[in-house]
Amino acid sequence: MATQAHTEIIPEVSPAVFPALTADAASRVSTAVKTKTKKKLIRRTDRDYSQIVRRSFQGAFLLLNVWIGAEFYYWVRQFEPGGTATSLQRPAGVEGWLPIAALMNLKYWVVTHQVSSLHPAGMFLLISFLAMSFLFRKAFCSWLCPVGTISEYLWQLGRKIFRRSFHLPRWLDVGLRGLKYLLLGFFVWAVSSMAAGEIAAFMNSPYGVIADVKMLNFFRHLGETGAIVIGVLVAASLFVQNLWCRYLCPYGALLGITSLFSPARIRRNPETCIDCAKCAKACPSALPVDKLVTIKSAECTGCLECVAVCPAKDALSLTLPVIPVLVPQPRKLPAWAMAAGIAALFLGIVGFAKTAGHWDSHVPRAIYQQLVPNADQARHPMPGEN
Repeated sequence: MATQAHTEIIPEVSPAVFPALTADAASRVSTAVKTKTKKKLIRRTDRDYSQIVRRSFQGAFLLLNVWIGAEFYYWVRQFEPGGTATSLQRPAGVEGWLPIAALMNLKYWVVTHQVSSLHPAGMFLLISFLAMSFLFRKAFCSWLCPVGTISEYLWQLGRKIFRRSFHLPRWLDVGLRGLKYLLLGFFVWAVSSMAAGEIAAFMNSPYGVIADVKMLNFFRHLGETGAIVIGVLVAASLFVQNLWCRYLCPYGALLGITSLFSPARIRRNPETCIDCAKCAKACPSALPVDKLVTIKSAECTGCLECVAVCPAKDALSLTLPVIPVLVPQPRKLPAWAMAAGIAALFLGIVGFAKTAGHWDSHVPRAIYQQLVPNADQARHPMPGEN
């Protein structure tokens, strides 16, 4: 069978036309490359309760601190002029607001293997918060800390008022984040430079004994400078999310460094992730959750807000790593398990301290009767003073 040959005549085209054709083709190719193939959403079927549980913890711990603060106030008042003696006992939990004393007592315990008889509760609270950070990221900051809770709700209030969120430029944000680490470095240097004997002398000085009373009096007798500083921080927190926690809190810096060693991580599954970026928008620490597979940052507070807003099944979760024999594959850590762990650590360590007799400060009532009325005159001991 004969085969008919076909000749295709291609008309000559002027070279001047090619640049236009090339630019058009390049544009189409560029668009095709930039446009991602939209992934199919396999929607989660489970209901997320993490934020309900977390906010319940926040509210409970905030109320606990209000109760402790009120009890401490009335305990102090009985020693002041015009006060009436009561059967109230000093609430040792107030020492949670003395982080520097807690750090000093921690060093004293590590060096001497003895628990200080003054402000020991603060040390055990610090240990419990460090343990939480090691196991559950910086969970104290987002689940328990009263200042963190107030800061979070101030920002939410500001967003409702101004109908938007304000974000600092990245170069300024990164620079300001370093402030809390500088403050932490100063306090760690100051405490590490003190010998055990110097720590004991400080704790037993009039200032050390009633450091908690002086803290209370700072807020009771707030001066103009203090009021302006607090007012500026509160006002700024309406505009900038978690201002104090993000830029200034040395306690959070310490817990953040501890959390770097945590086995728990927020992990993103690129296969099931639909790249909607809802997780990154929800992150209070402004971490690029949608761009990373594992979140290792010291700024991650373990709040689980990113996990709560993720619409895709098995795309984002707080996960434990692979441990040969024990954990053969990454295992999700549900919110209820994290909540139970936080509660167990807090109640367990506090319960141990109380049972072991290392919770209350052992100060005779007569000493308080002498020092509390004159708390404002107590002077901070200077280096070298006995």
